[in-house]
Amino acid sequence: MADITLVNLNMLFMRYGEEIERERHVPLGCLYLARALEDAGFAVDFRDYQTADTDDPFDLETFLGFLADPAPVIGFSCMANLLPFTIYAMRAVRERWPDRRLVLGGVGPKAVEEKILARFPWIEIVARGEGERSAPLLVAALRNGGDLSGVPGVSWRDASGTIHHNPEPPRIADLDAIPFPAFEKVDLAQYAGYGMMTSRGCPYKCTFCSVAPVWNHESYARSPANIVAEMVHLHGAAGVDLFLFQDEFFVSGKQQVMDFCRELRKTGLDLEWKAFGRVNLVDDEMMRAMADAGCLELRFGIESGSDRVLDRIKKGFTAAEALDVVPRAVEVFPRVDTFYVWGFPFETLEDFNQSLFQMVSFRMMGARILPSLLSLLPQTELYREWAPKAPLEFCPHLLPEFVFTGHEVCRGGDVEIPDRYRAYFDLILANPDVFAGFFHIDLAGNVLPKLALLRQFGFYPAPEGEEEPSKESCGAHSPRIEPAEPRLATL
Repeated sequence: MADITLVNLNMLFMRYGEEIERERHVPLGCLYLARALEDAGFAVDFRDYQTADTDDPFDLETFLGFLADPAPVIGFSCMANLLPFTIYAMRAVRERWPDRRLVLGGVGPKAVEEKILARFPWIEIVARGEGERSAPLLVAALRNGGDLSGVPGVSWRDASGTIHHNPEPPRIADLDAIPFPAFEKVDLAQYAGYGMMTSRGCPYKCTFCSVAPVWNHESYARSPANIVAEMVHLHGAAGVDLFLFQDEFFVSGKQQVMDFCRELRKTGLDLEWKAFGRVNLVDDEMMRAMADAGCLELRFGIESGSDRVLDRIKKGFTAAEALDVVPRAVEVFPRVDTFYVWGFPFETLEDFNQSLFQMVSFRMMGARILPSLLSLLPQTELYREWAPKAPLEFCPHLLPEFVFTGHEVCRGGDVEIPDRYRAYFDLILANPDVFAGFFHIDLAGNVLPKLALLRQFGFYPAPEGEEEPSKESCGAHSPRIEPAEPRLATL
């Protein structure tokens, strides 16, 4: 009998008209957690809902069938986009198995733990932060009677209804000391994307960023030898030859990157990889070393072509630096992705046009342009600044890309919410302070005029009935490598 059933609910699942596009990615977070629990002596039953054989994963009976015969403790991991589904799924699990202890984890509930515990009585525990230290203590406490007062990094509601937030444990500074994920828990051959963690956390304090706050803006990196050892392991175990470095701070310093490239070349293996970079931290020597060591794609978070906006969001570089680096990167790598955020409430049309001009220029140079509508997730500084002074507006036809759930249907750039999934969006509408990432600020004066300009320049699909470019995912996670050529980025 397992001590805990861990369920991964992070999915890349999209509906384009009648077509479904999905990609399975190795669920790193859950597998790291499974390794820590098993090393502590607990039996882990891991279930990856990405692998469910269904075209409708949001049917609750389908989910309950997938979860049949769970362990006494059930842990659910989700990101913000699937937090509404996860909350309702946990209610269904509570009704089916009322004696199980349910734990909500992952980055989805970040900064709204109090509200979730206060409003959804079937959720009694929310896990926060790094789980390698706290999860074994949590499972032990639940197995031995349920006293959670000494478990670090959990928020919980006691029998009287009082909500407690236990302090988080210290961050894990030596990432090399963390064992490799429990890859044996999954069939690696089922996955299209093999992500890797090369670091945890980012020291930059971009006001719109929802990732760095998860790690409290503390950054720690794995050693190059440790990263390469995992790549060699996955290559030998499953023939993996393309790796996705998902962390935002792979380029944490020139020496770290150069040492990694030398370490990887020493293996003699023909391995390829994709990574994020920062325009203020790369130079020609570093980029050439990365390309020589198998980097097929470098991704830059540019965010804006306006220095005023870059300063307001605390990005840490200028538009001139981006204009200097991106053309040089295009000459080095098969593909360069440039990410932009639009819809900032303080972004004037003059600011936006500067971004648009830069986007068009980079597209002509051969970079891929990936604009994303601002998502006001609750852990961001920008949300904390603007939520008290500007009304949040929901548009059922337009959602930020970061919170696409898979329930909605994309038709020519517009979003359609099928009636059978409307309950999830009713939940969102009833709790805007929990699901703030689905909302906008000043839809009519800020968001829609900018969307019209983006469509005019081909950065979003045309409305239904007009000619539109082929669909393409945001590119941050997809393992697919396209030929290097100018292209139109879409939803």
